[in-house]
Amino acid sequence: MASRWERRRGVGRDPHVGDLYVFRGRRGDLVKILWHDGLGTSLYAKRLERGRFPWPSAAGGAVSISAAQLGYLLEGIEWRNPARTWRPSRAG
Repeated sequence: MASRWERRRGVGRDPHVGDLYVFRGRRGDLVKILWHDGLGTSLYAKRLERGRFPWPSAAGGAVSISAAQLGYLLEGIEWRNPARTWRPSRAG
């Protein structure tokens, strides 16, 4: 029997097994991550000052990526061609 989550969203995966669910904002500069650790659900958000988060094409509605690819994505680096989408002019 499909859970309420699967019926509403059509993801076809159980959100309680520890997977991360990553969503990008419409403009591409905001990423939100949902994660259930067994005790509760956490929401993480990150916004880029400039540039956009690289995003894989999701032909089937959902895409699985590796931990390394997620790391690149959160840094704003295209993992197929590693280069920053924007480099800060000064650090501080």
